Amino acid sequence: MSGGPVTLDISRLLSRVRHHTPSGVDRVEMAYARGLMKRYGAELQFAAVHPFGAYGRLPTANTLRFLDMLETRWTDQEGRVKQRTIAEVLPTLLGLLPRRPEASRGAVYVQSSPHHLTKPALVRTILDRERAKFLCFVHDLIPIEYPEYARPSGAAQHRTRVETIAALADSVIVNSAATGASFRPWMTKAGRHPDVHVALLGTQDIPDGPAHDAGEPYFLCVGTIEPRKNHLLLLNLWRHFAETLPAESIPKLIVVGRRGWENEQIVDMLDRCPALVGHVEEINGCSDNRLYALLRGARALLLPSFAEGYGMPVAEALSVGTSVICSDLPALREAGGPVPDFLDPLDGPGWKAAILNHQTQGLLYAAQQARMGQWHRPTWADHITIVQVAIEAVR
Repeated sequence: MSGGPVTLDISRLLSRVRHHTPSGVDRVEMAYARGLMKRYGAELQFAAVHPFGAYGRLPTANTLRFLDMLETRWTDQEGRVKQRTIAEVLPTLLGLLPRRPEASRGAVYVQSSPHHLTKPALVRTILDRERAKFLCFVHDLIPIEYPEYARPSGAAQHRTRVETIAALADSVIVNSAATGASFRPWMTKAGRHPDVHVALLGTQDIPDGPAHDAGEPYFLCVGTIEPRKNHLLLLNLWRHFAETLPAESIPKLIVVGRRGWENEQIVDMLDRCPALVGHVEEINGCSDNRLYALLRGARALLLPSFAEGYGMPVAEALSVGTSVICSDLPALREAGGPVPDFLDPLDGPGWKAAILNHQTQGLLYAAQQARMGQWHRPTWADHITIVQVAIEAVR
């Protein structure tokens, strides 16, 4: 390796200092921080658009302590849903005040989150200050392709992000071939053709540990509670189970995820549907250790999404040998390979039959368990190797 410094932007993690549990984007930025530090050591610099407003380099020692604190919080702390107060996080923010970067020839600026990409002038200023090539990660184009599942302003904001990447990036990482296929037309439209590298997201190294014991077979659904994730399909199925099955035959559904946006119908069912009481459990603040136990003990992970950029819960479930029933989407096929049972997200009878078959460990369940050996677990080491190749190509 040769050339100038590699600078990793961790604006997203710094902006989330008050939050208890991570989003998928947070986990990706953390994986980049840990993985690139292993590869580049002292050559790696950290930078951010600070919550106080200024952009600059962050002190490395304080940044590493900050990352340690976040990982400890994510792994062990349980049940806190409310954000931390400004007073609680102020010492951390003061210890990470940015300083002006010292530009160096051959530098590469890496951004793995969409943070501040809605401000192309700011991104240009950062790249000019750093005199750096720009390597950017694209998570998905879902708010553009499916605006009905985004916040009211989500499609326009995401279009600006994608246009910023298309106009300024010297190299691009995508989390799946499906995301790459969606993104490439934007590069063509911008008249630019940087390399686009497909790097599947790595699966967390899930340590051995006990499985959650619910006292009965249970199914697990993991993801932000929003319309795109199609929780309504599952909740309506569980209401049907409660109304038609003997009490002892009704499986349990555990829903893990924070409440997102445009989700009034889902929340109404979770909060006010009498038939779901005792059969559906919602967990908003879930530590990693608790999630791993839930994954190990579940009869199957359920993911009936209408759209996905990748499918991290699929990979995490398969990594501990738990069956997966999920939507038949290209990105989920990339995540799960030949193992899951893939269904149309609108096929209610198909989902009902598959869930009940897995509950009783029937033929579908047995066949999927037999396919487990065909799944290849993607690792963060593999992902970061692709990122490193992309960095060296533009240095």
